[in-house]
Amino acid sequence: MKILITNDDSINSPGLWELVKLSKKYGEIKVIAPTYEQSGKSHGINIHDHLHLKKIENEELECYSLNSTPADCVRAAYFGFGWDFDIVFSGINRGLNIGEDIFYSGTCAAATEAAMLGKMGIAFSTVTNSFDTFVSEFDSVMDFILSKDLLKKGSLYNINVPQEVKGIKFTFQGQNHYDTRFIFEKDHFIQRGTHHYEKEKENINSDVWAIYNNYISVTPLNFDRTDYELFEKLVK
Repeated sequence: MKILITNDDSINSPGLWELVKLSKKYGEIKVIAPTYEQSGKSHGINIHDHLHLKKIENEELECYSLNSTPADCVRAAYFGFGWDFDIVFSGINRGLNIGEDIFYSGTCAAATEAAMLGKMGIAFSTVTNSFDTFVSEFDSVMDFILSKDLLKKGSLYNINVPQEVKGIKFTFQGQNHYDTRFIFEKDHFIQRGTHHYEKEKENINSDVWAIYNNYISVTPLNFDRTDYELFEKLVK
């Protein structure tokens, strides 16, 4: 399997290089990752500025940084270099991507870009304070995916790993609940958000429930955002 690895935390993120180490046993690896932090950039691409590449010296694999978004890293690999990768591994994101986080996440966007290109994509995220649990559970997650023959062309998964793990669950996208604040200082805002889990409102099959109950969540995604239930009503 030919694996392209990227992220949204930048080429210097420890999570990226942990994922590189963990993935070596699963295929041939190449890396293109953002030069700078791109968290929260979603599926943005750069259509006006030059995209500057820098080759990263690495004896074991071909590796570059790109001064653009995670989605552009995937596009540069495919359209720029013509790399014939089978799958994109995006991560390890420093922080969970559950519920509505998916819409903002550059990590998820890179995996989505792969699916849009007819490839496979997996976004990997974990809690902010440590990669230790993710590292210890990675092979179990991969065995779970491979044993169920989940990797098909165009398939897309969002995987989140909590601090403590009871097991692995298939989940759907839940709903995050944030207390968002914009703090004004002189001539600018600082945006802050605090997440709170509303147990009574969350479905047992959601990614949010899974994470807060110590399960690894494996969420199949689709980049088609059509509301088909409403569509069927409208065309009747």
